[in-house]
Amino acid sequence: MAGIDFDVEIKQLRATMKTVGQVLNLDRMRGEIADLGEQVAVPDLWDDVASATRITGRLSALQGEMDRFTGLENRIEDLALMVEMGQEEGDADTLADSEAELGRIKKSVESLEIRTLLSGEYDEREAIVTIRSGAGGVDAADFAEMLMRMYTRWAEQHKYGVEVYDVSYAEEAGIKSAEFAIHAPYAYGTLSVEAGTHRLVRISPFDNQGRRQTSFAAVEVVPMMEQTDEIEVDENEIRTDVFRSGGPGGQSVNTTDSAVRLTHIPTGIVVSCQNEKSQLQNKASAMVVLKAKLLAKKKAEEAALKKDLKGDVAASWGDQMRNYVLNPYQIVKDLRTGHESGNPSAVFDGDLDDFMEAGIRWRRGAEKVDA
Repeated sequence: MAGIDFDVEIKQLRATMKTVGQVLNLDRMRGEIADLGEQVAVPDLWDDVASATRITGRLSALQGEMDRFTGLENRIEDLALMVEMGQEEGDADTLADSEAELGRIKKSVESLEIRTLLSGEYDEREAIVTIRSGAGGVDAADFAEMLMRMYTRWAEQHKYGVEVYDVSYAEEAGIKSAEFAIHAPYAYGTLSVEAGTHRLVRISPFDNQGRRQTSFAAVEVVPMMEQTDEIEVDENEIRTDVFRSGGPGGQSVNTTDSAVRLTHIPTGIVVSCQNEKSQLQNKASAMVVLKAKLLAKKKAEEAALKKDLKGDVAASWGDQMRNYVLNPYQIVKDLRTGHESGNPSAVFDGDLDDFMEAGIRWRRGAEKVDA
């Protein structure tokens, strides 16, 4: 215990929490929580299920963020009292417990501190995630479904709302594609480091000869649109198709043609939504996704132009970003940051925080180099 200066450590933790609090803008967060609380109390809230889901999900996520912050502040003050008591009484056991708690708190504060690195234009937004199977046949479709489960499990562990817009099931197993929203503060800034090509190596459960198979899936992340965003879409440039919602194996989910597919003719961007029973609601949700993708495309083109002007011809940092190897050994490794885990099962079950934190730190470092 002699090597630890508790006073210095606790002072540093308090200073870090003050900075994090300023970045999170706690007053604004409290105001939004109060406003959402009033909306939740409206008697006819659930007349519009999609809206109610977004409102309650946002409220739950914000309240969770506030509780996380205040809980950490309380733990730091409790630690200070524990240290003071242990030092006054010369209690070695109490000081040993204090040292262990200090380590746990530092880890939690470091995780929360990541928010101070999320200062991009859209980082504080909610996120829309699209997953598509790539090369690898049925294994790739199965891998895409594994990734969808991985991200939804991560969201559930953090009590973030998930709203599935569309899932296109593959014929034999898995999915061709999926589109869903994560309703949480800073969901886009956090999940954007997951964008890119993911690669799975394993003994294929679909190969009767038990051969090793490599398969790929692509992850795209765009920020949720808001009313103030300047993105206009000409209705004459959109083709609207309606169809019957379907589940795995051709199962019919709805008995009416309520699912909607929007095609933006100039760009070729296609989005679908079939999670609502109402065709109008599905079209409204699909339009939200389409506008988000058009905005992301616009920003990507602007960023590409800046890189061209600088003569930067390096590949995008998001491409071929992570390997999931289940055979002949087990490891998940991020190719950008070098961060790895020897427990793929935990990763596929949503244990992604360390990978995301490493990605955010890596991206901030890359941005400083490019600046």
